[in-house]
This record gives sequence, structure tokens and C-alpha cells, in this order.
Amino acid sequence: MKHLLNLLAAIALLVWGTHLVRTGVLRVFGANLRQILASSMGNRFTAALSGIGVTALVQSSTATSLMTSSFVGQGLITLPAALAIMRGADIGTSLMSVLFSFDLSWLSPLFIFIGVVLFLSTKDGTAGRIGRVLIGLGLMLLALRLVVDATEPLLASPAVKALLGAVSSDVLLEIFLGMVLAILAYSSLAVVLLIAALAASHVIQLDVALGLVLGANLGSGALAVLTTAKSALEVRQVTVGNLVFKLMGVVLVAPLIGLWLRHVQPSLPDATHGVVLFHLAFNISMSVAFIGLTQLVAKAMEKLLPKPTQAAAAQTRPHHLDPSALSTPSLAISCAAREALHQADVVETMMLGLMTVIKEGDLQLAEDLRKLDDTVDRLYSSIKYYLTKISREALSEEESRRWTDIISFTINMEQIGDIIERVLIDVEDKKIKPGRNFSEAGMQEISELHARLVDNLRLSMSVFLNGNVHDAKKLLEEKARFRDLEHAYSRSHLVRLTDNTLSSIETSSLHIDLISELKRINSHICSIAYPILDSAGALAPNRLRSSKLADLN
Repeated sequence: MKHLLNLLAAIALLVWGTHLVRTGVLRVFGANLRQILASSMGNRFTAALSGIGVTALVQSSTATSLMTSSFVGQGLITLPAALAIMRGADIGTSLMSVLFSFDLSWLSPLFIFIGVVLFLSTKDGTAGRIGRVLIGLGLMLLALRLVVDATEPLLASPAVKALLGAVSSDVLLEIFLGMVLAILAYSSLAVVLLIAALAASHVIQLDVALGLVLGANLGSGALAVLTTAKSALEVRQVTVGNLVFKLMGVVLVAPLIGLWLRHVQPSLPDATHGVVLFHLAFNISMSVAFIGLTQLVAKAMEKLLPKPTQAAAAQTRPHHLDPSALSTPSLAISCAAREALHQADVVETMMLGLMTVIKEGDLQLAEDLRKLDDTVDRLYSSIKYYLTKISREALSEEESRRWTDIISFTINMEQIGDIIERVLIDVEDKKIKPGRNFSEAGMQEISELHARLVDNLRLSMSVFLNGNVHDAKKLLEEKARFRDLEHAYSRSHLVRLTDNTLSSIETSSLHIDLISELKRINSHICSIAYPILDSAGALAPNRLRSSKLADLN
């Protein structure tokens, strides 16, 4: 039992080390990796090369798959290009398994020592994240040594020999077992290295090891499909298409394992090299053979997973909160920002419809607009929950500020939606149902405030998207102008009351409440400028710094 626990602990350490390397690299190079993938779409061959490089860095073809599928979901790259990237990703993880097959155990203590020093010195900085990567690499090398040491005492066990004998009798069982291991370990790289270590220790026969390797390759594709099961359709097309390529490769190569053992293995120094080089040869051969089929498989995926009809699309709205993007924090932040802008679009629809309800007294439109507030609330909850699943430790200082900005923006949009809903109810109860109307002058004032409000909302969306300091300053200045207009129109309304204007008397309460609520909406809109100006150092505790503003003009 003790030896079995030692083996399980070594396997767990190998998986954890792979996880540390993957997450550490994504935290250090996440945005740059995205740029590499997005800029390599000239043709399928450059896309495959970028897949090799990115996967070699993150130590996981699954992570590359999730990153790539997220780009397709956002419309940044096409489905055939994404499938070409995945052909290269499989080669990248194979190359890393070859590298780790060499005796690098002497590097383990060095990597762990340097990594811990860097991590403890600056946990949240780049050096700390590089330290995390070095710790992961050191643990992987240490774990491989521990796997070999822990398997030796198990060889004498009759139960282990009987179990391995049962596995070696069926190649389909070997493939299935390798697939399950890759899914459970969340890393085909860790599983292939484990298989190589077991084969080197003669715990499993070489033909069994090669069958397990094929299963591990299939498992990495299945893992990506499971991870993106609830993602957007475009995302699922990438992962399912990638799984189809892997399945075709396994079907073609499984009958050829005997040829490898007879003609290739005798020229290799040991079983370890036989496993990792078979893994590399499999992925290179399949990538070269299938890269010309990316267009064909992409069309097949579009037929297998067709886009919804226009009527269905109108009901299901675009979904930007991609769960698969959470593995790349910088990408997840972009997804949340896009959904926040969608929330603002819904608020703009409510605001534009509000004026139509006030002018035309359309009760059905008012009801429809009030229902949109439920959509705004759901979007706010979804965005907030999505952001809480992003590790703040994984974000750079700039990304952390963006995280806060998105939360603030969505809160303001949610509160604006609530205000518009209350205004609609007041207009229904105090104007439409009693059959009352604003005076001509009163309606003109409300229309002017509303038009200014819509312009400010659109400006705020631009500020949120681009972070332009000049526009943020302009937006904040609108707060003072709007307040002055609200005061002026309140006084002019009181003048109309003293002149005994009948329509003004009938709608007096609604008129005063309405322009007050419009001012509150404008305050929420303008507050979006504060984080931008604060980052630029253009804010004093209670007012804009005039000297800074002069420099910004």
C-alpha cells in the first residue's frame, strides 16, 4: 500500500507541476500568446507553426485548444485556421515530451530553488510568475524520478502483473484507458511522460505503452470538447473538429503499432525513447497528412453543428462569456468587456424607447422596455459571476484595473436600467393612463435632456472601450452641464405653474421627477469617467485638477 501511495503521489506531483507551468506561462505571456496566434493567420502552415510554439510554452495542447477556440468564438480567426493551429499544437506537446524524456533530474533542485526565491520576492510581479514556471518545471522533473523509484517495488506484486496482463490483451482497452487518464490528469503531456516512465521501469510492456499513448492523444481532444460543452457554437466547432482529426489518426495508426515495434524500436536506445518518439512521430505524421483537410473538416463541423436560424438567433443573443477563456485571464477579461458592452446596448435600447413612450403613450412598448430591465439584470449577474471566476492573482496590474472597471461599468448600467423602469411606470401611471400631456415647452425641455443623455451614454461606452482620457474629461464635464440644465428647467417649470398653464399643473409632479431621474441617470453615466481620469492622475479628491486638464487638452 505504501508503494502504491508513493506512486499516486508522484503522479499527482507530475500533474501539478504541469499545471503550474501552464498557468504560469499564461500569466506571463498571455496577451503576447494571443497576438502570436491572431497574427499567424496568413496560411495554414504559419498557423500550425504558431500552434507548435505556443503549445511548447504552455506545456499543453488542451490550453492552446481552449485559447484558439475562444478566438473563433469572438470572430478573431476562422474555423479552418483554428484547426490548422491545433495540428501544430499536437506537435508542440510531443516535442516537450521528447525534451523531458532526457535525464534532466539534476535541473530539478536548481529550478525549484530559483523559482521559490523569485516567487517569494515578488509574488504579483513578472519575476514571481516566472518563478512559478520554474517551480513547475522542477516539480515535473522531480516527479518523473519519483515515478520510476515508486514503480520498482510494485513489479514483484502478482496482482499488478495480472492487471497489466489483462490490459495488454486488448488495444481498444489500452486506448480507452489512456484517454481516461489524460482527461483525469487534464494533461496529455503528463500522461505520456508517466507512460514513458512506466515503460522504462518495465511496469508495462512497450506495445501497451504505445496503445496508451494513442489514448492519451485522443483524451486531450475529448477533454477540450468536455471543457467547451457549454460554450458558444463556434467554440465547440473547433474542439469537436480537433477531436475528429485525433480520432482519424488513432484509427489509422493503431493497426501499425506492430510495425513500429518491429522496424523502428530496435534502433532506439530504450523504451522511454520508443514511447516519446512514437508520440512525436504520430502527431507529426497526422498533422502533415491532415493539414490539407482543415477546410473540409471545417465544412463538416458547420454541417454537424449548424448555426441557429435568424429567428432562433434573435431569441438566444450572442454569448461572449466563454468558459473556455477562463484558462487565459487576459482573454477572459476581453470576453467580459464585450458582454458589458452588450449590456450597455440593451440599456441604450431602453433609453431610446423611453422617449417614444413619453411622446406617443405606447403602453405595449413600455411593457416591453420594462422586460428589458430583467435582461440587464441577468447580464449584470452573469458578468459579475464570470469575473469572480477569474483569478485576480493571474492578472497584471493593468488587467486588474480593467477587471474593476468592468464591474463598475456593469453596476452603473444595471442601476440605469432600474431607473428607466421606474420612470416608465411613472409615465404610465401619471401621464398615459390619465390621458395627460406635457406642455409644449416642457416636452421640449425633456427632449433636449434626453438627447443629451443618449449622447453621453454613447460617449461613456466609447470611454469604457478605449480608455481615452480626453473623452473621459469631456464626459465628466457633461455632468456639470447637465446639472445646470436640470436646475434651469426646474425653474422654468415653476414659472409655467405660476402662469397657471393647465398642462404644466397636471403633469407637474411627473415633470419634476422625470428631469430629476434623468439627472441621476446622467450621474451614473458620467461616473464611468472617474477610473480613467484617476489612472491618468487628473483627479483631485473632489474635483478635476485644472493643471492636469490643461496638459490633457
